[in-house]
Amino acid sequence: MAKNKFHDGPGPSQRQLRVGELIRRTLADVLNQGDVHDPELNAMSITVGEVRASPDLKIATVYVMPLGGGQREEAIEALKRNRSELRRAISREMSLKYTPDLRFVIDETFDRMDESRRLFAQEKVRRDLERDPE
Repeated sequence: MAKNKFHDGPGPSQRQLRVGELIRRTLADVLNQGDVHDPELNAMSITVGEVRASPDLKIATVYVMPLGGGQREEAIEALKRNRSELRRAISREMSLKYTPDLRFVIDETFDRMDESRRLFAQEKVRRDLERDPE
């Protein structure tokens, strides 16, 4: 039986996960070391939380968050401006047939965690959680 070139399972393949993690590490190192020729981007402290690679590995969605959560739009714009330089850095570190196109988005994970903590701190929710299940 021929294998479908697009992953049709419930989640990403092992290869997608591995490539995403390698890209995440590479980008985090490049941004931490200030290896980009853009002083505005080098002045920002940006956390690379996750990278999700498409099934064909041609697109990598990079989830980022500036330190402290401020300057979100400025960080995304600076990363987009330096996309080609960041792709070259990935290309030097990894041996892929194609270096994925990078798409930068804000990582909302921390915002969702804060909202969950706020909900769990509410009296009504705590009372429901502490109630005996019987």
